[in-house]
Parts: sequence; C-alpha cells; structure tokens
Amino acid sequence: MGAHTHEHAHQHGNPASEDGAASAHGHSHGHGHSHGHTHDGIDWTTQIANLRREDAMAAAAQAAIAERLIGLLPDTGDVPAVLDIGAGAGGQSAAFARALAARGGGRLVIADAVPELIEAARTTAEAARGGDDRVTIETVQVDAADDAAVAAVPPADLVWASRMVHHLPDQQAATDRLARLVRPGGWLALAEGGLTTRCLPWDLGIGAPGLQDRLAAARETGFGRMRAEITGAVRMPYGWSTALTNAGLSAATSFSVLTDHPAPAGPEVRASVAAWLDALRGHIDEQITAEDRATIDALLDPDADSFIAARNDVFMLGATTIHLGRR
Repeated sequence: MGAHTHEHAHQHGNPASEDGAASAHGHSHGHGHSHGHTHDGIDWTTQIANLRREDAMAAAAQAAIAERLIGLLPDTGDVPAVLDIGAGAGGQSAAFARALAARGGGRLVIADAVPELIEAARTTAEAARGGDDRVTIETVQVDAADDAAVAAVPPADLVWASRMVHHLPDQQAATDRLARLVRPGGWLALAEGGLTTRCLPWDLGIGAPGLQDRLAAARETGFGRMRAEITGAVRMPYGWSTALTNAGLSAATSFSVLTDHPAPAGPEVRASVAAWLDALRGHIDEQITAEDRATIDALLDPDADSFIAARNDVFMLGATTIHLGRR
C-alpha cells in the first residue's frame, strides 16, 4: 500500500495518501478477501487510482530506493531475487524491475493480499521491464499476517515492504515473519515513518492560517484510531531499527529519500494535491472545525478563485525513510 506517500495510508511520501487510509507507496494489506478489505478495514480496490497517482509523484524517489537497495545485493553469481510484499499499484515494483534489468537480470516476486492490487502491480512492473526477459516477474496472493506466508512466498535476497507492516495487527511479529523470507546475506527493507509531506502555503488567504498543520494532527489521530480498531492489535513501543534487530537481523540502519516538486508545480502535482485534500477530508471530517471544513470545500471548488489545483504556490516536499537489516 506505501505509501502513501504524503503518507500512503500513513506515509507514502505523496499527498494522495495522507488520508490515514490509502496506499502507499505504498502499501499492504492483510487478509486476502477478494473484495479488497483487509485487517485495517480498508477497501483497497477503491484506492488503485490514488495509488497510481502517488506512484507518479514518487517515481524519482522510488528509482533512487531501487538503485540503492539492488546495489546492496550480494554478487554470488546467482540470479538475484526481490520480493515486493504489499506492492500496491506497483510503482516500486516497476522501479525494482528497471534496476534488476540494469544489473543484468533478476527475479521479481510481487505479493499482496488483494487480487486487484496484484494485477495492477504486475501490469505496471511488466511495462517497466519493457520485454527484457532477463527479468522474470511472478505474483502470489498472501496474507502477511499469517505464518503460512513464509511457506507460500519464495525467499529473496531483498524483501521490501512499504507502509505495509503498520496495517497488520502485530508489527513485530510481521517483521519477524518477513525476516524469515530473507536469504542469508540478504536484506529486509521496510519503508515506514519519514516526514509528513508538505504541500500548502501556511496562509492560503482563506480560513485560518496553518491549515496543513491541523490536517497533519488530525491525520495522526486517525492513524492511531486505525491501529486501535484493528482486531488483535499489539503495540510496538519502540522504533523500526529495534524491530529489525529483534527479528534477528544485523547491521540495522536507515536512509531517507525526498519527494520534491517545488512551486510553481505542474498540473499533475496540483491535481495530486487536490486529490489528497479531497481524500483526506472524508477521513478526518469529525476531527476538524467547521471553519476548516469550509476552507477545504472552497479549496476543492473548481469554479472558485480559491481552487487549490489552479494555484501556482502549491508544492510537494516529503521524506520517505527506509529501515533495513541484514540476515
């Protein structure tokens, strides 16, 4: 799911996902019900368009992530294998496919709980591969919260999960499970956290200044509520580097990449900001004031002078953090 992210369903690095319910850059997704609902209660089949929009905004960051992580893979002479679990609409899968092709080939396995997301990611990755048969692409439907996932998914030199683990009931148990999918000498990389993406000027000229800060606070409250409403949710009262170490991995570290679209932004960025604001409004309506709701309505009115997608001062700046450990 991401990613996000803005924050994918909490951090995808792209605005369209800072709604506390989408994505992410992804972005994974609990039990494999065909209707697309998962442990987090989100119907991910309705989020594919948003996920693709987020992927477009994060393409440069995804390419940088893929290049760096593929560069860490051991040169054993064997074909390197990459597992993208919780692949969302496939933006990062596509970046991995390109990076594997540049390396000389490899095996890419796309896994998710939602069949529609698997198909979307497969299509995206195959297009990125561009007919290069040195890169093979496989798919598998799996619930990352189920221990059966370890047997269902082939081990890989790189296991990647973007904004997926925080949607599962027990985040440490999920990290442990993912670590068991890593081949000796390989890496588990989790995209979690980062910095909330900024895209609005502090003073928009309508409503009270500081709208973005209030929206970010409401989103964080929504994230806490999402976690609390997951059946069997277990708190993880420490950071991701500790989670990776607890999972038996070594050399736990992290790095961050930027998504940076400065003002004046192009029409695709402006449309993405508008889509993010529209999606976010539906998730935090009860947590914001009537004044802020009216401001958002004005910003989303395409016939108004205040329409956010017509402004030349919106932008997109955020950071995605990748936590990784070696087996």
